[in-house]
Parts: sequence; C-alpha cells; structure tokens
Amino acid sequence: MLSKSNSKSKVTIFRCLFVILLITNSYGQNTTYNQFWNEIQFNQTLSKKWATEIDFASAYSGTESSSNLFENTIQRSIRGWGHYYFSPRWKFSAFIAYFNNRDVPEIGQFESPETRFALQGIYYFHKTGYTLSTRMRAEFRHMRNEDDDYENVFRYRQQIKYIQPINSKILRSGVVYAIASDELYFKSGAKVTGESFFDRNRLNIGAGYLFSDDIQVELTYCNEYLPRNSGNQTTNAASLTLTFNNLIRNLKKKIEAKKHPEMKDEE
Repeated sequence: MLSKSNSKSKVTIFRCLFVILLITNSYGQNTTYNQFWNEIQFNQTLSKKWATEIDFASAYSGTESSSNLFENTIQRSIRGWGHYYFSPRWKFSAFIAYFNNRDVPEIGQFESPETRFALQGIYYFHKTGYTLSTRMRAEFRHMRNEDDDYENVFRYRQQIKYIQPINSKILRSGVVYAIASDELYFKSGAKVTGESFFDRNRLNIGAGYLFSDDIQVELTYCNEYLPRNSGNQTTNAASLTLTFNNLIRNLKKKIEAKKHPEMKDEE
C-alpha cells in the first residue's frame, strides 16, 4: 500500500509541473534568450544546529539573433548565508548578497548594482524513496534603476522541489538523483523591475551526482517566464551547481594525515 501511495504522489507532482510548463509557454512570448548559469557553493558546519555558506555565481546570455550561451556576461554575484536547523522538518536561513548586473543592451538589460537581503524557510516532507520540500523566501532588494536612482523592491518566492535517487533508496556517495522544481515570484512595483505584481515563474528539471557526502554537482534545464510591460520574455537556461561541504576542514584533515601517517595507522 505504501508503494502505491508513493507512486500516486510522484505522478501527481510531475503532472502539476507539466501543467505549469504548458501554462507558462501558452502566453504570447515576444522574446526568447538562451543562457548559462553557474554557481559554486561552500558550506561549513558549525554545530548540529548551525552552518554557514558562501556562494559565487555568474550568468551568461545569448541574444535574439544569437543562440551562443556565452556571448554576454550578464551577472556576477557573491552571497553569504547563515543556516539554522530548527528540526528535521524545518530549516531557517538568512543571506546578504551583492549582485553585479551588467549593462547588456542586446537583451534589454542596463547596469544595475544590487544589494540583497533575504529570510528563508524550508519545510521537508519526509517520504520513503524520495524527498519533497517547499521553500518560502522573502527578499529585500536595493538596486539602481535607469535614472541612476536607487529603489527598494520587496519580492516573495514560493518553491516546491522534488528529489528522487536513481541508483539507491537514499542520497549518499555515488548516487545519481533526479530533480524537479517550480518557483513562483511576486514583487512590489518599481521602475527598475516593472509595476506588475507577478514577477516570474521558474521551472527546473535535471539531475545531480554525489561524489561523496561533501561534494556534489547538479546540472539542470531551467525554463523561466517573465511577463514585462515591454514584452514577455522566456529564458531557456542550462544551470550548473557545484557544492563543497566543510572543504577547509576536510583539506586540513588530509594534510594532517599526510604529515602524521602513524596517527591513521593507530586508529
């Protein structure tokens, strides 16, 4: 009975994501861009309840006339996190970040440096054979508009995410896993981001691999729909994320083990 229930839940999740994709692409799309996003994440465990993280990211884009993903560098960012593991089901986080949004007229983007602060909560639905979670994030954005003035923009994001191990029942070293997620964005009106309340919808489908408990990589396809006053925009992006957990601590352990091999033998 449990397996049948799990199968029905999985089918329902994928049907919902498929419907969202169809709805997203049913609108009249004026512009389509192909992009590449990449991010490197460094996580450091402080205790059973607390952890820190620093991310470095960049984004590249083609234009209407060129499908070259790397034709323009459109964004670079750095982001610092604090994570609190309240319970097995709840994880609360906060970050402060700087985004360098480049001047790229070919895709209708102007130079807009941005400082961003966010509060986030993730709730995990623990299921047998897969992981389901929902993420709530409130962002405060301080960014420059075309008039060289700075505006404050509030944005709320709601995501649902599904992870399915492929060659194991649990996520561990050597496991390949599938990923599917959808996220809705809502924002306050401003010159720099437009006056519409609905900001965008982002659908991700892809896979990841755990090299070890501390190193993993994810490669996904992202379909992003952005309704704008000047014309709707659709982005097709390839996204690559590399994550390292406790990198400095693990490197120190390896160096110490090489300096003192007798300690390993004694263990």
